Amino acid sequence: MQILAVSTYVLAPLVIVTIIRRVPALAGVNPIIPAYVVGLLLSVALPKTPELAGIQDGLSSAMVALSIPLMLFSVDLRRWPMAGRQALVSLGLAAVSIVVAVTAGHVLFRGTLAESPALAGLLVGVYTGGTPNLAAIRTALSVDTSLYLTVHTADIVVSAVYILFMITIGSHLFRRILPARALAGRGERRETRREQLDFRDILRRGHRRASAISLGLAVAIVAASFAVSFLFPGDTRTVVIILAITTLALISTLIPGVNGLEPSFRIGELLILVFAVVVGSMADVQQMLQSSPMVLAFVSLAVFGSLSLHVVLARLFRIDPETVMVTSVAAICSPPFVGMVAPSVRNPQILAAGITTGIVGYAIGNYLGVATSWALTALF
Repeated sequence: MQILAVSTYVLAPLVIVTIIRRVPALAGVNPIIPAYVVGLLLSVALPKTPELAGIQDGLSSAMVALSIPLMLFSVDLRRWPMAGRQALVSLGLAAVSIVVAVTAGHVLFRGTLAESPALAGLLVGVYTGGTPNLAAIRTALSVDTSLYLTVHTADIVVSAVYILFMITIGSHLFRRILPARALAGRGERRETRREQLDFRDILRRGHRRASAISLGLAVAIVAASFAVSFLFPGDTRTVVIILAITTLALISTLIPGVNGLEPSFRIGELLILVFAVVVGSMADVQQMLQSSPMVLAFVSLAVFGSLSLHVVLARLFRIDPETVMVTSVAAICSPPFVGMVAPSVRNPQILAAGITTGIVGYAIGNYLGVATSWALTALF
């Protein structure tokens, strides 16, 4: 049974991305959604045994640890200022807004949600970066699997409403509130290599060596982070591991050639899909449904409360509406979703800036999420 389960966890994402690629009607579907659905189906089909639980926990932790450096290898620290001053300022305002919004949510819901500080940290991470940050912070803060899956389910629902708002009413509303101003930075024309690769490219002849180096370097970073964690007390080692992986991955991008490992981001995405299937299979669906209303309210406040504050701050800092749109979508929904607002953006040159700042969000999400959770636990 254990062998069958592990095989399903690994093969299911490959089947999902293959189906999405071959069915034109599914071209816009984010594969992480069906990956969680498959996991939920497995949670009903698979028996709950201690042996399987151990495999699930180990596999999910390994996928998170390896995916962090693989997805950060595409970051070029030296090019961050090239994203454009306004785009970087807007990203900072988005980060401040989500911290304020989840703090307000914590104050409102701490009486009914015992895990409120951890939930706040998760939301700061995912709405600054993306799913990799959500998964990493879940590991760092030892968040219960059912709560984690409830948060992600609520995130899918609320984010769908958010993106629909952004491509319809939002674009018109922002242009009435925010000052129109063209953005023309050198980095705005730069395309990220990860957007040019398909999952199939990971094992193609021209990319096999880079794929092997990416995986090898990721394993080395994870191993080094585990070694560093033994210098700290036992109850802090998990957090140290996650933050050390993030830090070492960013430092490694300064090594010539690492930022050019083109398949690394796609490999990381594939590992996140495996993680999604595994975590979905660990869920207690009944408990998730019972606890979801309050979590859904918290997530809704985080998304739309932070968006409202982001727009107010952007007006004070005179950030143009197109920049606010792409940086907000990159933060709330992650960089791959920036393209969805392209028809609503009159200045298409800033799409690359949105994607770049979204990758910056991936890099800072772990730090900001963990710090927020710790701060709320200490202050309230």
